Amino acid sequence: MVLRKDQLEITLHEENKLIQTGKLRDDNPLDSSDSFHQLCIATRKDDLKGCQEAINAGANINGSDRFDYTPLILASLCGHYEVAQLLLESGALCERDTFQGERCIYSALNDRMRNLLLSYDYSKSTDPLQPLAAHITSLLGRSEPDTSDITITSADQSFKLHKFILAARCPYFRKKLAAAPETTAFKLPAAIPPQAFSIALRHVYLAELPRDVGGGPGTGYSEREVLDGIDKLSSQLELGNLMEDIIGVHNRRQARQNRTSETALGRAQLETWFRENVLRYKVTIDSDKANEVKWARNNAIFADILLRADEEVNEELDVEGVSENTTLPKMNGIPVGPMADSTASGVNMQQRPKSVLFPVHRAMLLRSDYFSSMFSSGLVESQEKPHLHIVKVDCTPEVLEWILLFLYAEKTDFPLDIALEILFAADILFIERLKSKAALVISTLGSGTLQQERGKLNSETLATPATPTKDVLDPFETLRAAWELRVPRLENFVARYFAYRLEQYIDLPEFADLIKESAARIRNREETDTIEIIDDIRHYLSERFRLRFEGEGIAELLDEGVHEDGLAGDINGSQQPFGNSAIENGLGHQPLLEGEIRTLDGELVSDEFESDALDYRMLLGKIEILLEKLELDA
Repeated sequence: MVLRKDQLEITLHEENKLIQTGKLRDDNPLDSSDSFHQLCIATRKDDLKGCQEAINAGANINGSDRFDYTPLILASLCGHYEVAQLLLESGALCERDTFQGERCIYSALNDRMRNLLLSYDYSKSTDPLQPLAAHITSLLGRSEPDTSDITITSADQSFKLHKFILAARCPYFRKKLAAAPETTAFKLPAAIPPQAFSIALRHVYLAELPRDVGGGPGTGYSEREVLDGIDKLSSQLELGNLMEDIIGVHNRRQARQNRTSETALGRAQLETWFRENVLRYKVTIDSDKANEVKWARNNAIFADILLRADEEVNEELDVEGVSENTTLPKMNGIPVGPMADSTASGVNMQQRPKSVLFPVHRAMLLRSDYFSSMFSSGLVESQEKPHLHIVKVDCTPEVLEWILLFLYAEKTDFPLDIALEILFAADILFIERLKSKAALVISTLGSGTLQQERGKLNSETLATPATPTKDVLDPFETLRAAWELRVPRLENFVARYFAYRLEQYIDLPEFADLIKESAARIRNREETDTIEIIDDIRHYLSERFRLRFEGEGIAELLDEGVHEDGLAGDINGSQQPFGNSAIENGLGHQPLLEGEIRTLDGELVSDEFESDALDYRMLLGKIEILLEKLELDA
């Protein structure tokens, strides 16, 4: 029986039935898991770091709590712009013409938040995995550079494909290619229409399925024959979701969910392939012998190029003796040079520099404009030879492994301590999306909970200059990286980072040097020109003290300003030098009694409103004093 479009249309009533039966998922299901609870708490607290950690832990961004609130609705209600942006960039849905989407937009605290939500409407935005799916799909019709390594023929049509994608996505081809990895041609039974195989390939290569399966007059096959062919391929190639996706293609919601699920499954399959093949067969070798490696082009994991990354050398390290006559067993026919002999007598010597070689696929490296240009040019790396070319990448093996994990599976949950290195490597390789993701990781995991960090000095540190708390993030290095790589998001993040911890950094020589660098970035700077980092710090400093008590009268206190002579007026109009009053009066050595509130320089005040007003004016004054010392006007 021929499947007609009107038979595939699903009404809203039927959708509800499908949800009840479990065939169609609820977009925002009730989630009582601990990771989701932590995500909701972090969202309410405007805790970017907590949100990113919960997302990395696998929290369902589109889940809902027992009050039917999604994290995005919570962020929208609270006006937490950066958190909402993080959720949207991570896949939170805000689809108009749906109950939860309209509810989220309607409840937005302000127009800035509402405009952000509208810009991420599903019809206009992209799923977080869409760039990966789009690249895999593009390989179907990409002839330059040609990265295919197998041709499959159906009737009179030929399809140039990729063994590693077929092996990763199709159990049938995985078994066939494991038994005969050297296969370069394959022919389908004549009973399979080319249109059916074309649709099956679109499914395998993560493309959107057509609403019209094809067939009919002039094609050589009827629509029923094409559908029967798809059904046979679904069974033979073990593509269990293929027919379900074909049936659901005419319902927008069903099609979206099917595509999202299939893309997530495809990403997981590619990640598994990457870990079980690329990472499993990576080779660690002495750097001076790395270029001597000979890896056959016809290999069991279908790799067609080797990427090399050199480890950082620890110049003084005791290692076991090395026997030049001992060699590693061959892997994939690769002689990999000398190895440490555990039976040899121990001797002290410098550790030999090591390199790691990753056997990878050019088809996935094309996601980098650097490699795309390399393989499309007339360079040596674009030409075939019996053994694989070795291309050196200027980063550590750990960083290269994360870059490859991104290229193969769109994974970006790397730790903060290497995020800056990944940012630089992504810039070198022209991987703009990874560069943006690295900046996002730095600005979220590196932020802490800024709204909660008052930065009050304790009684033991009042008499000495403040010392920055130990953190994985180096804000000075991060800001210079943002300048060098032109990443405005990081510049804004570091300015906010400094503003919320200004009392810890304002007296450091490194901070003064940074201000001078910022001023020097303006060509032909005039005396009255602003300094970008100072302007940004002032802005976020105002946010730090104003927003927590907005509408409570604090604004009037903050607007009293700072006296021109560099002295701050206290609540009674008297004047004290910045940072000295507490020390001169001996308050810096007195413990804080219960119920007492002091300013950053130790003055006893009546409440937090007064404390914040004085702290804000004091910090602004210290900025002015620093600028005067540096003979800068901003």
